Amino acid sequence: MPHVKPFKVIILGFDGVLGSVLSGALDLFSFTGVSWQRFLGQIVEPKFDVQIASLHGSDIRGSNRLIMQAHCDIEDVTHCDLLLIPTIGDSIDKVLTQNVDLLPHIVRLANTQADIASNCSGAFFLAKAGILDGLTATTHWGYARKFKADFPLIDLQENQFVTQSGNIFCAAGGSAFYDLALLLIERYCGREISTQVAKTQIIDSKRGNQNSYTNVTLYKPHSDPLVKRVQEFIEDNFKQLIKISDLAAMVNITSRTLNRRFQSCMAMRPIEYIQAVRIEQAKRLLESGDVTIKSLADQVGYNDISSFTRLFKRATELTPKEYQNKFSRMSI
Repeated sequence: MPHVKPFKVIILGFDGVLGSVLSGALDLFSFTGVSWQRFLGQIVEPKFDVQIASLHGSDIRGSNRLIMQAHCDIEDVTHCDLLLIPTIGDSIDKVLTQNVDLLPHIVRLANTQADIASNCSGAFFLAKAGILDGLTATTHWGYARKFKADFPLIDLQENQFVTQSGNIFCAAGGSAFYDLALLLIERYCGREISTQVAKTQIIDSKRGNQNSYTNVTLYKPHSDPLVKRVQEFIEDNFKQLIKISDLAAMVNITSRTLNRRFQSCMAMRPIEYIQAVRIEQAKRLLESGDVTIKSLADQVGYNDISSFTRLFKRATELTPKEYQNKFSRMSI
């Protein structure tokens, strides 16, 4: 098997960064293709070339007073597959003011075909750089009011733990960082490698089954265990024929009651959720680049490719082929 060149990941370092997120991202991506293979006695093949970049390559003083050494100068980074913006640990306004010279480099790399991802308050860097205007984003719930006031042009979804707008990803606070990392690892390396990382790092990947990362745009917090059970069943079985009457019988209620409770929790009916899960799964397959359009509909539970194509275009405003050409990692 020919050697595959690792994907290049740049983690942006700056004074006031939350050190645990910066070093945690370094660990997760650096040990992808390494830890699992060591445990099983397999050939070690790192999937990512990870570097911390700072302005002028200067040392980084974290909010915990830990001094970290950068690997390179952000000015020298002309290409990367992924740019990660970690959490701001100190005062947001103070950090943004002190690091205003980083903004042009974020914009510069965003104008390439790189993926851009922020964690928690790191979204303020993306917002300040202007690359989130008109897009969906998320951040820690504690910063939501400030974010909305400072950046009214951005569609902030503070209840979501990860958002995706094209090639721009944002994660909320706390453990959402792990959801973001696993989503990105899956985007580049596939579901199997992402699962290996989750297992070796003891990360709970059962947020809602395999589609907890695929279906990040569908996530809405609620406390109805019945609806959650139906969601998990749909996410487990989206490739199969699913009847609403069968779902209702499974949880011992009528179809009308299921529709009402689902609508209350998810702002959509179960049939719409089924369609949305299938569309999100199709997007993931198209982004991976290893699927033909002809086989795509069958892989996500549709026998009729023409009706699937209509649903996909209604949801994304692109045909499956157009979406693949635009977002497939293999086309970059």
